[in-house]
Amino acid sequence: MALKESVSIYSRLITKIKSFGATSNPVPPYEFMCQVGDPVLRVRAEPVDPQKITSPEIRKVIHTMRQVMRGTYSVGISAPQIGCPLQITMMEFSNSNIRMAKKEDMTARLYQAFPLKVFINPTMEVVNNQQLVFPEGCESIRGYSAEVPRYYEVKISGLNEHGEHHEWQARGWPARIIQHEIDHLEGCLYIDRMNSRSFQFNYWQYIKRLPKSRKLF
Repeated sequence: MALKESVSIYSRLITKIKSFGATSNPVPPYEFMCQVGDPVLRVRAEPVDPQKITSPEIRKVIHTMRQVMRGTYSVGISAPQIGCPLQITMMEFSNSNIRMAKKEDMTARLYQAFPLKVFINPTMEVVNNQQLVFPEGCESIRGYSAEVPRYYEVKISGLNEHGEHHEWQARGWPARIIQHEIDHLEGCLYIDRMNSRSFQFNYWQYIKRLPKSRKLF
């Protein structure tokens, strides 16, 4: 990309952002998803003291994670994504996710509904090392996706929001969600594992078809 073009895009983006209005710097846990480039997404998360899991501070982190995850229609979130480098992850694939899925995707990607699950200080074990490659996105790299290889079946163990030990063995799409969220706790993003040539902006076709959308870029 030419320097002049890069400066022009940057200038338009800053102007657009400023039009939203200035606010003071927020304090974690954020009520939004951190975006790629934020250093918190690239550090290894710290374990949580089991004695503090039911403390007001950790309860607030978990509550905020749930709000942000559901508010962005995500199926998983980890504490670093709201600015807290702690080993806490949360996942949920509801029946509404199943209803919205294309039938062919549901079969090929092995979608399975599961209730909200919280894992604190989790560990993961690969049960079946067969790898499946499917498109994957992330709310911390909003608007983009790429093909990512993931293990077919894994087992995750950790503490729940009450400090109780639990584990879960999952395959297919739930296993992919687990691996994606565990990566967040290691400071790893799907772009580190993707087939780079498959990386795409999910709405590229609208840039071609809708002239007004081009003003954003």
